[in-house]
Order: sequence, then C-alpha cells, then structure tokens
Amino acid sequence: MSFVLGASALAVVTAVACALPGVFVVLRKNSMLVDAISHAVLPGIVVGYFITRDLESPLLILGAALAGLVVVLGSEWLTRTGLLTGDAPQGLVFPALFSGGVILVSVNFANVHLDTHAVLVGDLNLAAIGQLTVGGLAIGPPYLYVMATVLLVNIVAVTLLYPTLKVTTFDPRFAMALGIRTGAVNAAFMFLVSVTVTAAFHAAGAILVIALMVAPPATAHLLTRRLAPMIVLTIAFAAGGALAGFRIAYRFDAATSAGMAVFYGLLFAAVLCGTRIARRVRLRGPQAPDAARTSLPGAGAGLSPGA
Repeated sequence: MSFVLGASALAVVTAVACALPGVFVVLRKNSMLVDAISHAVLPGIVVGYFITRDLESPLLILGAALAGLVVVLGSEWLTRTGLLTGDAPQGLVFPALFSGGVILVSVNFANVHLDTHAVLVGDLNLAAIGQLTVGGLAIGPPYLYVMATVLLVNIVAVTLLYPTLKVTTFDPRFAMALGIRTGAVNAAFMFLVSVTVTAAFHAAGAILVIALMVAPPATAHLLTRRLAPMIVLTIAFAAGGALAGFRIAYRFDAATSAGMAVFYGLLFAAVLCGTRIARRVRLRGPQAPDAARTSLPGAGAGLSPGA
C-alpha cells in the first residue's frame, strides 16, 4: 500500500472513529470535556509506559483512557458539591493532570523523547509511516488497524447502546424514571470517548482531536434535528473532510491533522452561512410570522430523538 493511500485511509478512519461518539458529545453539550480528556491522557500514557516500558503496548491506551475518565468523574464530583459551577471543575482537574504528566516525564523519563508539537497537534503523516506485512504483502500502516479497531468498537457500542444513549441524552429524568442508571451509562460512554481520544492522540494530539470529534457532528446539527440523519451526515462530513484536508495538506506540504481541522472549520462556516441565508429567505415568505415562530431556536429547540 502506498504512503498516500495509507495516510488517506488512516485520516478517514481516525476522523470517523472520533466523530461517531462525537454526535452524543455535542448533543450532551460536553464538547469542551473532550479537550479536558485529551490533555489528561498524558499522565496515563506516562504511567502505562512506566509499567510496560513499551510505547507500543495497548496498556498505554487503557491507562490513558482511565486518566481521561478521572477528569469526567472528578468534574462531576466537584459539580455535585455545589461549590463550583459551569466548567470550573474541568478547569481545575485537567490542568493538574496534564501538568502532573509533564512533571512525571521530566523527572522519571528524561531520556524518553517527548515531542511537544506531537503532543499538542499530533502527526498523522508520521503515524502513517511503516507498513504492516502479511504474507509478504504490505497492507498499510499498523496504526491504521489500531484506529480501525477503535472505530469497530465505537460502531458496536453505539449500535448496542443506541436506545439507552438516546433517552439519557434527550431526557435524563425520564431515563431515571425508567430505572436506567444514567450515571453508569454516562461513565461508560465517557470511557469510550476517552479511549477514542487516547487512540487518536498519535494522529491528532491534545488540541486537534477536539476538532475531529466536535466539528463534523456540529456541522450536521445545523442541517437536521433528527438523530439518525445527524449520525449519517456526521460520518459523511468526517470522511469527506478527512480526504479533503489530507489533499490540501499534501498539496502544501503541511500537517495533515491541521489541514483536516482547518477544512472542518471552513465547512462549518459555509454550512452555517448557508442555513442562515436559507432561514432569512423563509422568513421573508408570505407566512413570515408563522415561519418566524416555528424556526426560532426557542420554538421546539433541540434535536428530535426520533429516527
């Protein structure tokens, strides 16, 4: 498999793997929690390396994902105390974990090269270097199959938990009345998000992974209020944006993950402008008062849970 084909496939698989759980992250209004998780995985990676002494070990993903889950559980605990509100708990927890990871690296693993650029924005091109060989046939970069496994896990998890995720996302009180343990569901889902963020760390880093997870579903949210079409549009935007971003970055010899993030931002801006123009056109129609009442965000705002 050529480098261009392997890098393109890796970009698409990574983008879709991040965007799929990102649908529910956006609907739950937890987008910035992804940023907190992406920063908190560093100490988990360091502890995993301390145990395994192998940067390729799957235990690094598990350890980093658990560190990300600490951000979620810690933030929820601080919020329940009533002493802090808004996103202040996240602002306390994840900088402490990220800084702790940096200290652990500098004190215990000074001989291990820590590329600050790679930690912050990743390097998908570097991740695509190398070939996995089966029977003498090169079938692409090994990291491609790591992300393909994560994508498969996300597809299976979202499919099996779809009804539960839907009701806990749109009406948590009703879910509790049905006997659903919303806390356990949220913790399991955020652990899935944490695993995805950790796995994508090599390709997108701590900063750009939030663009892969939030931008495609946020763009899809502008076009539909129904959950199933939103998921389909999210996958389409994620895959198409990954290919377009890779081609742009390849053309200008730039970082692929950064090119993807820029394209996602441009795509969101274009869709936002298009929807606003379309709304103004509808409001100027013959039934402007009725259209205004039904199209404003306050009138039936929110995504419909129906398929």
